[in-house]
Amino acid sequence: MARPNKEQMKLSCFMMADANYSRTGWRNREAYSDAGFNFSRWIELAGILERGKFDMLFIADQISAPGLDDKDTFCKTASTIAFEPLMLLAALSQTTTKLGLAATIATTWSEPYSTARMLASLDRISNGRSGWNVVTGRNSDDALNFSKDSHVAHADRYERAEEFVDICKGLWDSYDDGAVVADKQSGQFVDPQALHVLNHKGKHFSVRGPLSVARPIQGHPVIIQAGASEPALEMAARVADCMFTAQANLESAKAFYRNVKSRLPAYGRKKSDLKILPGVSIYVAKTRKEANEKFDDTQSLTSVEYAVRQMGAIFGADFSKEPLDGPIPPLKPNLSFINPEKIAQAARADNLTLRQFAMRVAAAKGHQILVGSPSEVADQLEVWFDEEAADGFNILPPVVPGPLNDIVDLLIPELQSRGLVRADYTGNTLREHLGVERPADAATRRKADGAT
Repeated sequence: MARPNKEQMKLSCFMMADANYSRTGWRNREAYSDAGFNFSRWIELAGILERGKFDMLFIADQISAPGLDDKDTFCKTASTIAFEPLMLLAALSQTTTKLGLAATIATTWSEPYSTARMLASLDRISNGRSGWNVVTGRNSDDALNFSKDSHVAHADRYERAEEFVDICKGLWDSYDDGAVVADKQSGQFVDPQALHVLNHKGKHFSVRGPLSVARPIQGHPVIIQAGASEPALEMAARVADCMFTAQANLESAKAFYRNVKSRLPAYGRKKSDLKILPGVSIYVAKTRKEANEKFDDTQSLTSVEYAVRQMGAIFGADFSKEPLDGPIPPLKPNLSFINPEKIAQAARADNLTLRQFAMRVAAAKGHQILVGSPSEVADQLEVWFDEEAADGFNILPPVVPGPLNDIVDLLIPELQSRGLVRADYTGNTLREHLGVERPADAATRRKADGAT
């Protein structure tokens, strides 16, 4: 049914490496276990998402495979092998026409000029569908592959990231819209009045510009932020168009939503300028019984021992001496995870033991898990959406392709019947899908400011 005067849910799909979000999902008898090195799998998965009218495919990146110190666990984890995401998305831009294409790029281990150049190129190649998930890089093992002995301190990483993003935005404005005149008679290729040289000199970077790519079709690629620390929240409020977050229950999600949205006016922004999409792992089937069987089947592939060791790699902690059926021990901040207690607190509120917590993390980290029929799952998503806990969802398919097809073939029609999601694409760019404004070029901004 129609929902007059109400926005519809925004839907992203999170994938990385082997594309199965469950840590041992690749072992499911129906799962793809080779997506980390078989491009044909990604063509199929992107096609499924476009068939479901998703706003975007978001490919997270893990620059270096973590946990090498525990080689046994390392060699049982499929996410140790993956494509470089921007190359993968550029290829997928030629097999899709509407689906947004976003990837993680870590500012700690990249340079702003090359990042701005790659993302502008992807935006042009995809006809305006690129997005960038700005992270500072959680994996401490990355340092060892970039000529460093240890990870950079969290505060220093975010200071660098703030400057990094501002440079990229400035570089994307190197040319005004329509700067390329390509006048063969006069020999003028670029209008010199439409060229802007950045000449940035800051604490971390010196970047002259201009960028060697025409202004992106979207003005700027969509900027996504996924951190939960105080610097991350401020950065999201200032520059992000979309935010991913891990929220295990409705009340915490509503509090997070209010917190972030309340920061926007300080930067001259409206609530609608930033879309908040909590992650959710979904097992949906025609009946709750069948959905529970799917969940139990996937969880049965994860041994408790593996789950505990893998959780240790994620949180940078050693749980080997802790009793499995005892309480969850305090989790200390470290260079990899600034606030691991945030996820642990939600588990303690549910009175989970260490064993149960490890199994939950293996299934969906700190994200919500929904198991049920299409109407039951849709009911939960609708509550979160209507009660302002979410502007949409970052869906984490536990196993591909089966559960992903279930989401598109069973859940999406239920959401469409309620008017919660689109029946078909109405725009072409990722910004149009998300309903976030296209940034004006420098000439237009000057006119708006009254400059000549």
